[in-house]
Amino acid sequence: MVTNNRSAASIAAQALGWIEPVTKAVVPPIHSSSTFIRDEDNQYRSGRVYARADNPSFDQAEAVLAALEQGAHAAVFASGMAAATAVFLALAPGDHVIAPTVMYWSLRNWLLGFATRWGLAVDLVDTSDLAAVRAALRPARTKLVWLETPANPLWTVSDIAAIAELAHANGARVAVDSTVAAAILTQPLTLGADFVMHSATKYLNGHSDLIAGALIAKADDEMWQRIKAIRAQNGAVLGAFEAWLLLRGMRTLVARVAWACRSAQRIAERLAANPNVAAVLYPGLPSFPGHAVARRQMQGGFGGMLSIRVHGGEAAAIATAARVELWKRATSLGGVESLIEHRASVEGANSPIPRDLLRLSVGLEDAEELVEDLETSLAAAHAAR
Repeated sequence: MVTNNRSAASIAAQALGWIEPVTKAVVPPIHSSSTFIRDEDNQYRSGRVYARADNPSFDQAEAVLAALEQGAHAAVFASGMAAATAVFLALAPGDHVIAPTVMYWSLRNWLLGFATRWGLAVDLVDTSDLAAVRAALRPARTKLVWLETPANPLWTVSDIAAIAELAHANGARVAVDSTVAAAILTQPLTLGADFVMHSATKYLNGHSDLIAGALIAKADDEMWQRIKAIRAQNGAVLGAFEAWLLLRGMRTLVARVAWACRSAQRIAERLAANPNVAAVLYPGLPSFPGHAVARRQMQGGFGGMLSIRVHGGEAAAIATAARVELWKRATSLGGVESLIEHRASVEGANSPIPRDLLRLSVGLEDAEELVEDLETSLAAAHAAR
């Protein structure tokens, strides 16, 4: 267990205060070696064998992640998908898993495609509804409940503590995709979860120049060892330079997320009164269905992500996105630049996402300029109808 009595801001800014022991450098070096020397008696007392299983460049980033999430161990992966799928691959064919109806689209497709063909039984349910989760649990067969909260892109909120209690009583583990909560707004492990996953590409890195994933475990148990073995055996490892970029990004995590949360709250409140907006989906609004649960399990803000449903349907939503100037039309989230996306177009015909929805990732620009850009674009799109 990583123990550190410092605040998240101090942990992240100083990356736990590690100093490179030889040169005394504040910024760690990049270890690019793929292999390591054996001792004369053929042992590996350094603990390093081959970079596909481990790399010194991972050490500091993983220690910071474990400290921020208050976990026992962390592991970085080549992508968020590599991290997420490793948890499911650590199960056995025939095991039953529960996941949200609305969640990260690529993982949803993987579960309904590869995972079911491989032998997992998958039920997608509304995990914001405790009764639905309880009804979906299969005694002695359900092995994992996967949560994403707030869930992309409707930002529905699941009660981690209540679901963990239900799952554990039925012998199942709980894993939480906490990408949007960014390791500082929510600590799922303290609420009863067994694993936390991050698409580290997003807020943890924060600069849109890296693909990475991370898992943090509550305990170093048999399942965690299987997950670590899957990372090595499947080659789902992060590069040394990418690990360095991730650590660099995490040093500014608290400041970036705090700014994004403040701006997102302001934008959500303003757009909630806009006559061209049918609904604003943001956990920070008291009218949002998951607001009460979000207040209990999120500290310091409700995240930098929100979605709007546009009066006039799909055509008006796409026309609005076409007219923005400050927002960038691109997929992803959590970077310093604000992004806008018509999400249903990206996900395709089988998407459960409303066709009138625009997903917004709030960056570090001026909040007033961002909301003015949206209001101008909404008005122009509706005037052109």
